[in-house]
Amino acid sequence: MAQISMAAVPALKDQFGQLKTRMEKAVDDFRKELSATRTGRASVHMLDTVQAEYYGSMMPLNQVATITVPEPQLILVTPFDPSALGAIEKAIRSGDLGMNPMNDGKIIRIPVPPLTEDRRKEMVKHLHKALEEHRTAIRNIRRDGNDFIKKTLKDKKITEDEERGTMEHLQKLTDDEIKKMEEMCKTKEKEVMTV
Repeated sequence: MAQISMAAVPALKDQFGQLKTRMEKAVDDFRKELSATRTGRASVHMLDTVQAEYYGSMMPLNQVATITVPEPQLILVTPFDPSALGAIEKAIRSGDLGMNPMNDGKIIRIPVPPLTEDRRKEMVKHLHKALEEHRTAIRNIRRDGNDFIKKTLKDKKITEDEERGTMEHLQKLTDDEIKKMEEMCKTKEKEVMTV
């Protein structure tokens, strides 16, 4: 049985667009998580997951400060508002990044220590855990799509051949998105394990 694109079946076209968008969003979210994962070198993206309290609301660090990397082992955080310095430092400390920020009253210096072998292995475990979470998210999106296809068949808006073909197409899309994430994870794992 040949695959039938969900986009080619009028009753499923809108749903296909939503499913594809949700899968791409999951892959993009995984990509962001990878960029925030530490390697042996300093990167401005290492602080992407950190949120600091600013005037009563939690804000991403890059919206309350300028983040730069002047050296391979150092990150500088310069707050736009000097009164936020303490909150930013506290957010970095509690961010579970294994970093020790130093505050000199104007800027925060964050030395990035070289990763130990144990820490590298821990990071790889974290990568695999994140990959599995995102794989599960994509499979859940596929399940939602399959449920919608079955419901559309039950409502007699599509034929059984269209149901079978579109489910195969959805499975292929799912496999492709998961494969993309696995390749990104392998690349990042190699980066983390390289001394």
